Amino acid sequence: MRTLKEIESGNTVKVIKLDGKGPVKRRIMDMGITKGVDIYVRKVAPLGDPVEVTVRGYELSLRKADAEMIEVE
Repeated sequence: MRTLKEIESGNTVKVIKLDGKGPVKRRIMDMGITKGVDIYVRKVAPLGDPVEVTVRGYELSLRKADAEMIEVE
């Protein structure tokens, strides 16, 4: 399985599963990242942190640690 952290910029992926516990998982879900939603990876910073994505029509910056919790296909 691949995580959002491993996806290169310019690709669109679909969320399969969210790992993580409690408040961290809730925060990711509150940003609109839920199972089945498409995520377009706009930009990945040179050291991989942060990852800029477009979800549900708006732009987000995710930390590498958060992107690792999002399994995609």
